[in-house]
Amino acid sequence: MNVSNTMGKLTRLGIAHAGTILVSAAAWTSTAAHAVNDLPGGPAVNQLNLHPAVTKIAGEQQWLHWFMMAICLAIFVAVFAVMFYSIVKHRKSVGHKAANFHESTAVEIAWTVVPFIIVIAMALPATKVLVAQKDTTSADLTIKATGIQWKWGYDYIKGEGEGIGFVSTLDNTHREMSNAGGPKPGSEPDNYLLKVDNPLVVPVDKKIRIITTANDVIHAFAVPAFGIKQDAIPGFVRDTWFRAEKIGDYYGQCQELCGKEHAYMPIHVKVVSAADYTAWVAAKAKEAAALADDPSKVWTLADLKARGEKVYAANCAACHQASGKGAGPIKALDGSAIVLDADHKKQIAIMLNGAAGGAMPAWKSLSDTDLAAVISYTKNNWSNQTGQVVQPAELQAARK
Repeated sequence: MNVSNTMGKLTRLGIAHAGTILVSAAAWTSTAAHAVNDLPGGPAVNQLNLHPAVTKIAGEQQWLHWFMMAICLAIFVAVFAVMFYSIVKHRKSVGHKAANFHESTAVEIAWTVVPFIIVIAMALPATKVLVAQKDTTSADLTIKATGIQWKWGYDYIKGEGEGIGFVSTLDNTHREMSNAGGPKPGSEPDNYLLKVDNPLVVPVDKKIRIITTANDVIHAFAVPAFGIKQDAIPGFVRDTWFRAEKIGDYYGQCQELCGKEHAYMPIHVKVVSAADYTAWVAAKAKEAAALADDPSKVWTLADLKARGEKVYAANCAACHQASGKGAGPIKALDGSAIVLDADHKKQIAIMLNGAAGGAMPAWKSLSDTDLAAVISYTKNNWSNQTGQVVQPAELQAARK
């Protein structure tokens, strides 16, 4: 044996092992540097169990989860205990010989009846919970949640607040953090990538029916603390419900892989008291009245640019960047031939219908005035000083 070669191999193994330890230590240090706190109503740091339940359905789901786990564990222990006892106690080395037998009526009956009883014991409580999950009757409030690449549209269609509608989008500051590689160490918000501009607001202790659908691809509306997850499918309507028993903020995310922005499609449900909900409804009604625009109104370029800048920051800057230069596969708007073109219909068609197979989403959910404003903004910002003005009436005509 070559001693020097052996020593060399041992030395290299030692160096590799030391390197592994250093890498692990560095990873642990990095994790510690990015310390965050538990998010009430959302994920906890190093969470292993299910979210704390704030609805009866979620509580029953958790009980059912542990009930099933207990049954599975009991079966596991019983089967393996018998198996290992038989292996050890009846091994050949202590003189046991294999028996040759078959067709035991008692065994046949036992392994048919016992599993049947176990399955029934599991099926009955599971069926009860499943039926309760699907009972969306007698709701106090009905809200339609529309999945849109990559945001949620909420429309209050029955109950207090009927007629309210808005779009909920990931807060732009969080998207900018993500684009920059994540939050800086020591400055991580606890609700990173879960903060939205317009949370879904509902009253406590009221039955809320959620109707789900989608504009483009399959999404899923899911809030773990409520025990709900319902697919949102284009052209179809599904529903689910919850009754939150505790005031607070609760978080979820789209749980269907819906495209490149899937990770940026959070759900924030704010549960408030009945009085606070009534006040919120009144404020939203005033806000809607103030924003109601006459599509036939002729706007000045300055007013359209001012409004378009806000629409762009809330909906477009995440992909196209505040500079309008785009990033990676996202096309630049600054200097874009379509944006500069005097034929407004080209850009209007893209805004209403999307493009690039869904990479550029459709923005039909925005009002005619907002769309006209953001198009006028892009045509007259950065180096795009075209002087062109797009009026809401042009969007209204294009929708027909």
